[in-house]
Amino acid sequence: MDLSQSHALITGGAGLIGSHLARDLLARGATVTVADDLSKGDRDRVPSDATFVRADLTEPDDVARALTPDVDVVFHLAAYTDTNYDDDRTLFEENTEMTYNLLERMQEVDVSKVAFTSSSTVYGEAPRPTPEDYAPLEPISIYGSSKLADEALLSTYAHSYGFTAWVFRFANIVGPHQRGNVIPDFIEKLLADPSELEILGDGRQEKSYLHVTECVEAMQHVVENADDEFNTYNLGTRTTTSVTAIADIVSEELDVDPTYTYTGGDRGWTGDVPKMRLSIEKLSALGWEPDRSSHEAVRRATRELAAELVDE
Repeated sequence: MDLSQSHALITGGAGLIGSHLARDLLARGATVTVADDLSKGDRDRVPSDATFVRADLTEPDDVARALTPDVDVVFHLAAYTDTNYDDDRTLFEENTEMTYNLLERMQEVDVSKVAFTSSSTVYGEAPRPTPEDYAPLEPISIYGSSKLADEALLSTYAHSYGFTAWVFRFANIVGPHQRGNVIPDFIEKLLADPSELEILGDGRQEKSYLHVTECVEAMQHVVENADDEFNTYNLGTRTTTSVTAIADIVSEELDVDPTYTYTGGDRGWTGDVPKMRLSIEKLSALGWEPDRSSHEAVRRATRELAAELVDE
């Protein structure tokens, strides 16, 4: 589909990815509505020329206010994550409830195109690089389980109810304004004490990092060029970065030389997948590849986040 003249609803549009996507779509001439409950997002990040609806997607009435019949495509980004939710059962139930409420409302108002931000966590501890057709999918976190359940709902609506769905399985997406993940965590620790840095696990955890600007470029490219009923694409880079390498990059950018201490073990927390690299051959065949390596994405995000955090 052509996004340039579309009306797009972005759920979770006040967050990192959603706010960048909103700006890109508006610059291309699209009409954008952002729906967000602001539990993680920031109202100030929503572009001024987008329509903002404060909405809790677990509430059908809020979904109805946000999703009107003139919407052409829904980008469903809203979700609770392992890092900002302590109650696993609530995380799973509310993530799937939001998706089900949204799909029911789409069917009610005859909106049939939906792009969904899934996650590499649906693969669990799979061989690398992991292609989209790898099976069986065995997530090891409640977050990954909820994303896989959402994918199943979207598959049902695509194959049985005439929807077109695009599912994006993300690598680690990095960029400005992030909090609560490895790069801002390291920056905050080193600003507080530049002599020592505690690293969760053994530092050998190694994953693919994609900068948010390239993430939203890839999302739009897939929506405009993939036209099956149900389209699943990995979004990531061909390279990976270890946690210790991230510590090195952050230390270089802050011009400090800390001693590293490790908490031990092969992962940072329960449900953490220690090694992740996605195959992007399918994405490449569709005509899109990232310009930056994983290291380069981490370095750019470090510079952006350091500029913010130093000023706080």
